[in-house]
Amino acid sequence: MPGAASGQPFGYRGWDFVRAINVGLENYNKANIAQAIIDKYAGEARLMRGWFYAEKVLKFGDVPWVGKSLNIDAPELYAPRMARDSAMDKVLDDLNFATTKLPNDWGDGNNPGRINRWCALLVKARVCLDEGTWRKYHKLPNATKWITEASSAAKELMDKGPYSLYQTGDVNNDYSLLHRAIVLPVNKEIMYYKKYATGVINNNVQASFARTVLGSSKNFVEDVLCTDGLPISLSPLYKGDSIIENTFLNRDPRLRQVILHPADSKKLGYDTANAYPRLPGMSGLSLSNSGYHIIKHFNASYIGKAFNTGETPAIVFRFAECLLIYAEAQAELGLITQTDLDLTINKLRTRAGIPKLNLTAIPVDPRYISDGLKPIIVEIRRERRVELFNEGFRYNDLRRWRQGKKLEIPTWGIQWNAAAIARYPGAKIQTVLDPVSQKTYINVFKGTVYEIPVFDEAKHYLWPIPLGSLAENPNIKQNPGW
Repeated sequence: MPGAASGQPFGYRGWDFVRAINVGLENYNKANIAQAIIDKYAGEARLMRGWFYAEKVLKFGDVPWVGKSLNIDAPELYAPRMARDSAMDKVLDDLNFATTKLPNDWGDGNNPGRINRWCALLVKARVCLDEGTWRKYHKLPNATKWITEASSAAKELMDKGPYSLYQTGDVNNDYSLLHRAIVLPVNKEIMYYKKYATGVINNNVQASFARTVLGSSKNFVEDVLCTDGLPISLSPLYKGDSIIENTFLNRDPRLRQVILHPADSKKLGYDTANAYPRLPGMSGLSLSNSGYHIIKHFNASYIGKAFNTGETPAIVFRFAECLLIYAEAQAELGLITQTDLDLTINKLRTRAGIPKLNLTAIPVDPRYISDGLKPIIVEIRRERRVELFNEGFRYNDLRRWRQGKKLEIPTWGIQWNAAAIARYPGAKIQTVLDPVSQKTYINVFKGTVYEIPVFDEAKHYLWPIPLGSLAENPNIKQNPGW
């Protein structure tokens, strides 16, 4: 499939995958079985084809759409790219077919199951929100059509699907349990996951935590709300970041469930002979280059697994995304109500243990005023960033919102002061002075080619067509600026 979350790996490849789908679709009606049975497998194939092309459009814009199998002399091999509008209409046709022909349940208990109709609705909602908001913020036509499709698909899944948020009332652990479980608990939030098992297929997810890892950025940590529901720029509860422990005080409990609090080091199974966080240059393993050590998918009981023997499941779809899509779509359409918020954002906040969002009293975060967005849009996007942290959505979100310049924000880490120098002996880090606060922070990429990130508004929203593809087909034209 095009990939878990939005980390779709195809790039400008994978045409053999879509050719196999087209061959199957040209022949599936030859089967001597009931049409309803045939159609559910065709629905599965068309879901994958539509998703495949949606990924191409999101990355490259216009796309060489091919809806049939080709021979080596087929003229379509040298056809120009199809315009975005036409290609996405074909994507929507495929997704609509899938959402009406796939079964609600394949009879396997959906654990992990095959992709069912509910998953197809989530794919449709995701694709349509991506396309609709891209069109809105990149000033292309028909944005409302696509955002409405996203809203409708998400609402159908919410109203008719068998899923709900996993929640026991334990605000300090419910969120993390979903992501750290090796054997996923029986709950209705996980809609689809890829299962790993020794002797079949393994991964290296947990072993990677025993090595140097990229840490979270200061920018993300500062986006997490305080326990009064206010951003750190407005909340009297915020205690600053002079030491890392202060960062976690009076904050949304999800922060401590995705970033390592030093007090949790032993509980999480890290090397008990050393204190954490650990920075490059310090002894031991499990280093973090920013000091904000990511632990969202870490499971202490599996840290000793040898290379490529892990069994951590890969969550592909979870119901929380559906709630975020519906809230964002309704807000973008100007239709959001308090009831909508209570059905979506506020369910996520209740699980996390922070106050609900009140549509009539939304705080205006001064950190976002320059974006020119309505406060409700800001808060829904914030909730999306926090809830889906490290799940592969952020890059595409910034592109579809036409906020690529946020990718130029340097990656800073924990505050670097006299206390930090004494606390982290041997650390080999680079620092930067924040011109606003006049405080010093770790500058993760200082002295590297990544120190000053560049996002060119004229070209970087779309990816370049590979030179090999341009050489093979002169009718394929390069994207602007490349």
